[in-house]
Amino acid sequence: MKVLGLDEAGRGPVIGSMVIAGVLISQENITYLSSLGVRDSKLLSPNMREKLVDKIRQIADEIKIVEISPKEIDERFSLRKTLNVLEAENMAKIIACLKPNVVYVDAADIKANRFTRTIKSFLPHSMKKITIISEHKADRAYPVVSAASIIAKVRRDELISRLKEIYGDFGSGYPSDKKTIQFLENYVKRYHKLPDCVRKTWLTARKIYEKYVLQKKTIVG
Repeated sequence: MKVLGLDEAGRGPVIGSMVIAGVLISQENITYLSSLGVRDSKLLSPNMREKLVDKIRQIADEIKIVEISPKEIDERFSLRKTLNVLEAENMAKIIACLKPNVVYVDAADIKANRFTRTIKSFLPHSMKKITIISEHKADRAYPVVSAASIIAKVRRDELISRLKEIYGDFGSGYPSDKKTIQFLENYVKRYHKLPDCVRKTWLTARKIYEKYVLQKKTIVG
């Protein structure tokens, strides 16, 4: 039996892509996955996550990664999609691609069962009956989801490192990070726009843009 674990990294930041990872593994190898020390990526150091990625790749049957850009995240507004729906839609794409027997998902929706239904709504008719177990904190309960969490987090960190090579050190990219806010303010004041790496529909980004661009235009006008 083939088991698929699904998880994301980068759901909340104002900077960078959201990454969704799926790890497909034979059921008999899940015990071995646990013995590697695989667990929720947030509980591991960056160095440990990178070491585990190689080991996960060695025993996984297949790994699928989907990167959702800031532009795609922003465009969901015009399509009237919530972030939960966007995430579920892309998880369904991974499921359809890897064709597992059972799926374990870290639920994004406050109602885990509803998240299962949303994912299934995007699956081909022939896959509607697939077993999907969607739970909160599944990345701590199921090693296969922990593995997906690690894959997604390491890939997200790689993407952020590339952005920092272009834009300089902007901190963590989260709205709660003062360094991130300072970067956004400095960029907008200098270029009168938000950088392409930013989710422009995020409240944090909108407020900074309004403060340093829209209000200034109003005053000048």
